Amino acid sequence: MDKKKLDIDQDAIRELAKLLDETNLTDIEIEQDGMRVRVGRAPKAAAAPAVVVSPPAAANPGLQPEPSKHPGTVTSPMVGTAYLAPSPGAKPFVDIGSKVSAGDTLLIVEAMKTMNQIPAPRAGTVVQILIEDGQPVEFGEPLVIVE
Repeated sequence: MDKKKLDIDQDAIRELAKLLDETNLTDIEIEQDGMRVRVGRAPKAAAAPAVVVSPPAAANPGLQPEPSKHPGTVTSPMVGTAYLAPSPGAKPFVDIGSKVSAGDTLLIVEAMKTMNQIPAPRAGTVVQILIEDGQPVEFGEPLVIVE
């Protein structure tokens, strides 16, 4: 079996590690030109993630399903930092109770200096916003619930 030396860009690895520190993520993975690189670290002991709950759920906690199991949950398609508004101090894209159409922007997730709009998958009403502005998010993490 022939062992080849991997041609790894050390600067890219350092940038990914720096991004982990800046965003408090536990791991990040990229794939480019057929090569996949994953940088990770052991998670720090931290407080439970913040969850913004709509008033009906707060009054009747037993009536709301777990966010990840709710059929109207919109999840993060990537690892990054979630923002509720287009810029600091701007009006949020949506609030609890906002009516949205399919394709409307719910929030943005910044990943590797690119702002990615997260669209509503269908028309409905925003009933929960499960993240805070500027919060690091993982792939598949519930962000918003639209009913």
